[in-house]
Amino acid sequence: MEKTISIKNESGLHARPAGMFVKKASEFKSNVEILAKGKTVNAKSIMGVMSLGLAQGEELTIIANGSDEQEAITELVDLVSGGFGE
Repeated sequence: MEKTISIKNESGLHARPAGMFVKKASEFKSNVEILAKGKTVNAKSIMGVMSLGLAQGEELTIIANGSDEQEAITELVDLVSGGFGE
């Protein structure tokens, strides 16, 4: 299952939002990945997520496979679309 969304917050996916994303992704049993800029990274890896260097307006696709994939996609999309609380 996958869903594509744009980064809303002004500062993009910098350290704090990336940490929030990884923490949230790690709560799920499903395998969770991010596809962006032609690269796929493990969404549970802070180094992987930070390596994408995503800025405001750039798109990412959240991909989840597993028993709680629907919940993982929903909660991660909500986190990104909410601008990580910024």
